[in-house]
Amino acid sequence: MHNEDKIKKEWNCAAESWVDFVRTGKDYYRDGLNNPATFKLIGDLKSLVVLDLACGEGYNTRILAKKGAKVTGVDFSEKLIRFAKQREDMDKLGICYELIDAAKLVKFPSSYFDLVTCFMSLQDIRDFKKAVSEVARVLKEGGRFIFSIPHPCFEKIRLNKHEGKISATERYFGAMEYTINWNMKRLTKHFKTTSFHRTLTDYFNALYRSKLLVRRFVEPRPKQTELKRYPGLQDVQTIPQSVIIESVKVDITFITPKSGF
Repeated sequence: MHNEDKIKKEWNCAAESWVDFVRTGKDYYRDGLNNPATFKLIGDLKSLVVLDLACGEGYNTRILAKKGAKVTGVDFSEKLIRFAKQREDMDKLGICYELIDAAKLVKFPSSYFDLVTCFMSLQDIRDFKKAVSEVARVLKEGGRFIFSIPHPCFEKIRLNKHEGKISATERYFGAMEYTINWNMKRLTKHFKTTSFHRTLTDYFNALYRSKLLVRRFVEPRPKQTELKRYPGLQDVQTIPQSVIIESVKVDITFITPKSGF
């Protein structure tokens, strides 16, 4: 089976459990940590044309729409898009959902969107460089690409400790494909997905080559109110779980150095 087909099959198999996990308040890293920080960074959304990349079943896509944006959500999982469309039929928020791979945004014209978001998903996209390049193409000049990812400096440590082992794969440098075992008790059914460890340099270089300049960089910490509401966030008070990056499409011709990158 082609690797991309394998990853898609994993998410299709996980869809029902994932929908329950997200929609019933069990994803406390999202609700108590990453979403508050990301939407603060996003700011005012009224009248903005927004693309939500790798939107899944549309949880955050709906938040974008409720805040006044005209939103399109794309994902490569047939089942997750089906769940998203079913919810849109109920809520009628004006969201358009499309079954599209994040690295193949050919359906959309260049310089079309004011903002592209990607919530904790870019690390799951194999051809992330192409995805970033496509994001830059569909963004207007001055448009923003805001995305969150697991913190690359700590994700391998978290993975190995979560599995109850420390191994030679506990390292930072070097891209690496790995399996995430979703086996928390709060899931209705356990599942596995594929993700990709990359360095911050890998992500920043992809942005740089697509003329997306990093403007802000956030390592979110839970507030006391969120800690009381979600006790499971205690473990990210001292070590960050994620990073949020805001980049801007700029109309500048860069000369790539002959050495270094």
